[in-house]
Amino acid sequence: MTPPAPLLQAPLPPAAARWFRRQHRVDGPRLRLVCFPHAGGSPAAYRTWHRHLPADVEVLAVCYPGRQDRIGDPFPAGAAELADEVAAALGPLRDVPVALFGHSMGALLAYEVAVRLAADPGPPPVRLFVSGSPAPHLVDHSALRSATDEDLLALVDALGSDSTDALRIPALRELLMPGIRADFRLLAHYRPTAHATTPTPTTAGVPVVACTGDDDPVCAVEAARAWSATTVSAFELNVFPGGHFYLEPLEAELLGRVTGHLRSDLRSRTIPQHGATQSTPQPAQTH
Repeated sequence: MTPPAPLLQAPLPPAAARWFRRQHRVDGPRLRLVCFPHAGGSPAAYRTWHRHLPADVEVLAVCYPGRQDRIGDPFPAGAAELADEVAAALGPLRDVPVALFGHSMGALLAYEVAVRLAADPGPPPVRLFVSGSPAPHLVDHSALRSATDEDLLALVDALGSDSTDALRIPALRELLMPGIRADFRLLAHYRPTAHATTPTPTTAGVPVVACTGDDDPVCAVEAARAWSATTVSAFELNVFPGGHFYLEPLEAELLGRVTGHLRSDLRSRTIPQHGATQSTPQPAQTH
């Protein structure tokens, strides 16, 4: 007897499909991990993450305007407007628990979305993972307001992502530069939505896990530790060997730690009590 064909995963609702890219088919996910790319980045940064995560975790990568098939879409006026739209698009996808992960600029956007989701009547994110960015109240990129294209390209190149190779191809550089300019303009004008200058707990009971490289010129260890001010729930700091893009060569190790937290969140479906742990700069171990 021929076995029945597996049910096809339902397409994302139109509003969500505009903002999120599924990296791998997951039938009946128990949790969605929503991933926010770095400045100048695209959903491709998370294309292989499903390989290191539980089979029932669906990875959704945020596609900013001006990337991939959204190349002609207008750029948002700022981080607040972008976070508003992403949070709204997540609405129909919150039928299962949602966790957020963001790297560099993406960490700030993930935080802004977490603030919005925690404030509305729906279920808050089960966890916020932030990587390669100082805590929001420490961020000051105002010097970027006067940066030229050459300055931005030099900065992107100095941070050492594998994805910057495309910028050495003139035709691709011309295609990608509008998105890079828009992202760095967003960073140059970024101010936390939830508070002005005083760091206060704004994501309520959402546990926060901060990650950084021990040689990251953008996010020193103490700047990553300062994310503890954004939650009244559990906080953990993980320090990995490497620079700003430590997560590219250490993808499996990082996701081993992410997996440990997500499995715990799925088991308990409750918010952990306040506490803090820290790792020292050493290779991460999958657990």
